[in-house]
Amino acid sequence: MGNSALKSHLETSQKTGVFQLTGKGLQEFPEELQRLTANLRTMDLSGNKIEALPGSVGNFVQLKSLTLNSNRLTGLPAEIGKLKKLETLSVNGNLIKQLPPSVGQLKALRTLCLAGNQISEFPTGLGVLRQLDMLDLSRNKIQSVPTAVSELQAIEINLNQNQISSLSVEVSRCPRLKVLRLEENCLELASIPHSILSQSQVSLFSVEGNLFEVKNLRDLEGYDKYMERFTATKKKFA
Repeated sequence: MGNSALKSHLETSQKTGVFQLTGKGLQEFPEELQRLTANLRTMDLSGNKIEALPGSVGNFVQLKSLTLNSNRLTGLPAEIGKLKKLETLSVNGNLIKQLPPSVGQLKALRTLCLAGNQISEFPTGLGVLRQLDMLDLSRNKIQSVPTAVSELQAIEINLNQNQISSLSVEVSRCPRLKVLRLEENCLELASIPHSILSQSQVSLFSVEGNLFEVKNLRDLEGYDKYMERFTATKKKFA
C-alpha cells in the first residue's frame, strides 16, 4: 500500500479517532500508527496478513475497540493489558493458541471474540473481568469446560463447534450467564449437568449437533424449570 494512501488514512484518523485499514495485505502492524496513540479510540486491521502485534500496541491507552479478525496472529503481547479502556477485543480467524495472563487486566472489557483460532484449553483467569458480557470461543479445539468457568461474569458464552465432551457442573454457578451455546460438540446426554437446567440463570441452552437428540433433554431433571426461564425470556423480547 502506498505511503500517500496511508498518510491520508492517518490524517483522517487524527480527526475521527477511528483507524480502519482492512483487506490490504498488510504483513506488519503499521508503525506510523504510533503518532495516534493519544487519540485513537477504534482500530480495525481485519483481513490482513499480520503475524504479530508489537508491544507498542500497549501505548494506545484511549483505545475502546481493537479488531484484528482474519490475520495470522499466533498470540497477543503481554502489553495488551495496558489498554485499560478497551471494551471490545476481536481476534476471530487467527492462529492463537492461548491468551497472555495480562488479558485479565482489561477491566473495561465487555466483548471478547476468539472464534476460529487454535485454542485447545478453555482460557482461565477471565473471571476477574467483571464487565465481560460476551465471550465467543466458537470454532476452536476446546475439549472440556473446567470448574473455573463459575468465576465468569459473562451473559453469553459461545462454544459452538469445538470438541467438548465434558462440561463442569460449575457452569451452572455463573452469576450472570443467560445464553450458553454448545452446538456441534461431542457431548452425550449424560454429560449435561442437570443443574444447568434446574439451578442456573441460563434461559437459552443451545446443544444441537451433539451425540444425542435435543428432544431427549426433556427427560432430564430440571427441564421444566429451564423451559419456564426460556418462555419468560421469549415473552420479554416478543
